Amino acid sequence: MNTLPASRPEVLFELPPLPAQAAEVPVGLAQRLWQRDGLRQALVLVAIALLWEAAARWAGNDLLLPGFLQAAAAWWDDLCNGELLTRTGISLGLLLQGYGLGIALALGLSAAAVATRTGRDVLSALTALFNPLPAIALLPLALLWFGLGPGSLVFVLVHAVLWPVALATLSGFQGVPETLRMAGRNYGLTGLRYVLHILVPSALPAILSGLRIGWAFAWRTLIAAELFFGASSGRGGLGWYIFQSRNELMTDKVFAGLATVVLIGWLVERFVFDTIERLTVRRWGVQRQ
Repeated sequence: MNTLPASRPEVLFELPPLPAQAAEVPVGLAQRLWQRDGLRQALVLVAIALLWEAAARWAGNDLLLPGFLQAAAAWWDDLCNGELLTRTGISLGLLLQGYGLGIALALGLSAAAVATRTGRDVLSALTALFNPLPAIALLPLALLWFGLGPGSLVFVLVHAVLWPVALATLSGFQGVPETLRMAGRNYGLTGLRYVLHILVPSALPAILSGLRIGWAFAWRTLIAAELFFGASSGRGGLGWYIFQSRNELMTDKVFAGLATVVLIGWLVERFVFDTIERLTVRRWGVQRQ
């Protein structure tokens, strides 16, 4: 007895024709410019400047709130006579020293934490103890230990950078998916090649986030420390420039110094960290655009 089901007759369905593809509308110049992040951020800065000038004109008191144009004139004068450049160079030199040393120590602690359970326990204990401690609170001890010199500022900068970078790096390495780890082992990657080709690319978004946070902490800690340290030693960078201008009741120069701090922070974010992201994690597809 044949138990197989009867075969169904084949039917040929004709698909409807595809609709005509609409011609692509060329993107205008204004739309292309608006798609650039830098232009949109620049427009935000222009809007802030306009609001600042309007608020200053409404207040009518140059001592309390000078206008944007007045602060810009003071900024340009000190930029041309070299004072602002000198102060900025001092601050950036100290910042690079503390930031670089903090990153090196953070990577060392993170590597030990990834390699061994003991290193992970040590890093967890140290971050729980010292990460909540403001770096500027260590400045009095730094002055006792290192004296009135750059060593005191570098010490507090290392403290500001070390813990957030170490935590972000460890979190990035621990968050690497197990499938990527197994894929790397299946391809025979071991040792340094395994770290560079599997762990680092996958953990790089978290590492860059930690570097950004460490940079912000270090930059504002340095300015705050120079407000105190510069007053003690009679020299310093942008923080001392702001402090000295406040003592001389030159509020326009105070705003010029603050604007320089903000501008440097924006430039570093825009041209350093954004460029690194675009050339690495976004190109690799690890992070969404």
